[in-house]
Amino acid sequence: MAGIVVKPRARILHGHDWVFSSEVLKVFGNPADGDVISLKDGKDRLIGSAIYNSKSQIVARRFSRRRQDLDIDFFRRRIAQASEYRDRRDVDPKLRRVVWSESDGLPGVITDRYGDHFVLQTLTRAMDMRKDLITAAIVDVFGDVTIVERNDVSVRRAEGLELRKGILRGTASQITIEIEGVKLELDLLHGQKTGFYLDQRHNYGIVAEYARDRRVLDCFTNQGAFALTCARAGAAEVTGVEESAENIAAANRNAVRNEVKARWIEQDVFQFLRGAEKAGAQYDLIVLDPPSFTKTRSGLRDALRGYRELHMRAFKLLSKDGLLATFSCSHHVSDAAFSETITDALVDARRSARRLRRFEQAPDHPVLPAIPETEYLRGFLLEMMPGR
Repeated sequence: MAGIVVKPRARILHGHDWVFSSEVLKVFGNPADGDVISLKDGKDRLIGSAIYNSKSQIVARRFSRRRQDLDIDFFRRRIAQASEYRDRRDVDPKLRRVVWSESDGLPGVITDRYGDHFVLQTLTRAMDMRKDLITAAIVDVFGDVTIVERNDVSVRRAEGLELRKGILRGTASQITIEIEGVKLELDLLHGQKTGFYLDQRHNYGIVAEYARDRRVLDCFTNQGAFALTCARAGAAEVTGVEESAENIAAANRNAVRNEVKARWIEQDVFQFLRGAEKAGAQYDLIVLDPPSFTKTRSGLRDALRGYRELHMRAFKLLSKDGLLATFSCSHHVSDAAFSETITDALVDARRSARRLRRFEQAPDHPVLPAIPETEYLRGFLLEMMPGR
């Protein structure tokens, strides 16, 4: 088997599963992009099997610590193991992330389940080349299901892959799910990510617990999940802000479907917050759940600047004992950086706050301590301090 020898200080020797181009000591056997290769240290000891792509900054991604090929039996076994892991943690079997890339030993493979509809992403060249095997393994494990491909994400370009989407198996892509008693219509071919933010699933109910009798503002509302769960929980009034006309239309249909009232505003969130401040508006609970502000480390400074302004403007709109539920889904924004930015925004807004709790990504998005890239969603619930 062809492969690479890694340099002595490569991070894969310290628990990570990636090898960057700068960590390669030698390539042997002339591997092709997408091949399974052997990984060896400087003493010619095998440290695992990996997928290879010379066009990517991450030239190798380990998927096993022993010699292993990517055949149908391998995919069946890994997908079944991933599903069984979530079964043991009481994650809804019909609404969950089934496979979370490196966290389940399938680098670049993401599979979300919505009832009998599965959404598949193959974000690495090797896994994309074996998409038919992965599809067949899903059917073997779960039976006669619909499989939708959502490979329209920009990260594929780093692997030299085209963007595409479509239905690989079955027909329908329009479905309805239920979250915290709220029914939501989804378009798996055109919705955000794989159709919905499953990583936030358990946070919708947590935030809604604080909504009763409060004036709620849901920023970046998308299709209205936070707004509608808060409305159903007894919020005094609910406003959702979103710049996408399609998402606003979907949020409105969801409100009608659930027989709850909400006000929807199609506008850039930063513009809305500036206008709301000038108008003297106030809210008792604000939710900030923006899309990722940066996908790269080089964009971190601009991302933190954006988070700081966003939080400063939200703090100015909160009532004297108001609550802020805030989230970041940018992996490069660490807990420390996010906390510091929130602190700076409090200073800018001349407010004081207590932290009530932390938020994390749902348990069907498991985190590997040795691979920090598997953790990307973090958040806090803050309570304003009156008279400070």
